[in-house]
Amino acid sequence: MPKSKKTTTVMMACAYFVGAEVLFRMTKGSIAYEASKYLVILFVLLGMFFRGVSNKGYPYFTYLILLVPSIIIASFDLKIDSNFRTNLAFVLSGPVCLGLSALFFLDKKVKHKDIINALASLSMPIVTTMVYLLVYSPSLKDSIKSTASNYTSSGGFGPNQVSTILGLGIFAFTVRLFIKSPSLFLKIFNTIFLSLIAYRAIITFSRGGVVAAAITILAFLAIFYFRSIPRIRSQVAVSVVVFVFAMCIAWVVSSIATVGMIDKRYTNRDSLGREKQDLTTGRADLILNELDGFLENPFLGIGASNTKYNREGRAIVTHNELTRLLSEHGILGIFILLILIFAPLTYRSSNRKNVFFYAFLAFWFATINHSAMRIAAPAFFYALALLDIQYEKRPLHRKRLISKR
Repeated sequence: MPKSKKTTTVMMACAYFVGAEVLFRMTKGSIAYEASKYLVILFVLLGMFFRGVSNKGYPYFTYLILLVPSIIIASFDLKIDSNFRTNLAFVLSGPVCLGLSALFFLDKKVKHKDIINALASLSMPIVTTMVYLLVYSPSLKDSIKSTASNYTSSGGFGPNQVSTILGLGIFAFTVRLFIKSPSLFLKIFNTIFLSLIAYRAIITFSRGGVVAAAITILAFLAIFYFRSIPRIRSQVAVSVVVFVFAMCIAWVVSSIATVGMIDKRYTNRDSLGREKQDLTTGRADLILNELDGFLENPFLGIGASNTKYNREGRAIVTHNELTRLLSEHGILGIFILLILIFAPLTYRSSNRKNVFFYAFLAFWFATINHSAMRIAAPAFFYALALLDIQYEKRPLHRKRLISKR
């Protein structure tokens, strides 16, 4: 098997299980809660065995090493009612998945069409998730009583995770609408699925996934438009009109289905129309609490997984990966953040071919700020930003010169 084919195979396998992760969790169809992250880790380790890693990967080796001290600190401060192995797996499986994925995908050459196929592989289980939600919760008017995140409309599972994965589906089908819809039939086909997934994402009442999708799509379209030739730009403009129309339809249907509650949710009002004082729905207090943990233990932090036990005696899982890194890793968390931010930008300075670079990084950054690293998607997309994408050159057709005698 060619080397590039091995990379593509790993990427396709990872993409499928990243897309299916939330579906497996909500239907209890997985052998373990973190199974998709473990599978991504397994696939990239197999890829490293057969393909090796880039000699540019030393920042991510350093990143993985910097995660170790927090494990040692956590072992010194075990809580009586805590499961050390389970807590570590929940907190560190995401960061480890990111580090190993970045190590493997860094500077690997893949074709542009392979990225499109990977997004298609990822979107198929997301379509299944959307269908499951349509079947599981067909009626909303009787279940929606407030503007809070709604478990009924998200299949009885965490609205935050469902919103995030559906937001990723919105992005995947937006890419297909702009790049893989040459015919009218495909435009209609992709627009229908785009609208349905957007509708289900909106009515979870969890804004994070929808906002992350919007940021990711804007980053993609900005680069895609300015990198396109003039003839393609006119086609992009048509697709933008179709996209905006699809989103308007999704919003109007969502508003009708929720009896106007979704409009109040996104304008930060309660069910009675009163404006809420806290736009962050209590997460600002959690962030400040985590920053307090950093100030109290600035050198090595409070230890991996201990943030959830540092909430005035309550066990609450963090929503923000940035402040969790600072609280649990101390000053090492600052070095980790510097690596995660500047390593891809440094790589980008010498390789500007990846048209999805800023979109993938935007999804990673937006997601870890509202859902931490609960699912494997932000880790996987961060790694995809590090690929060396090869574009196929169009063959040149030269006219044969016929000499006149």
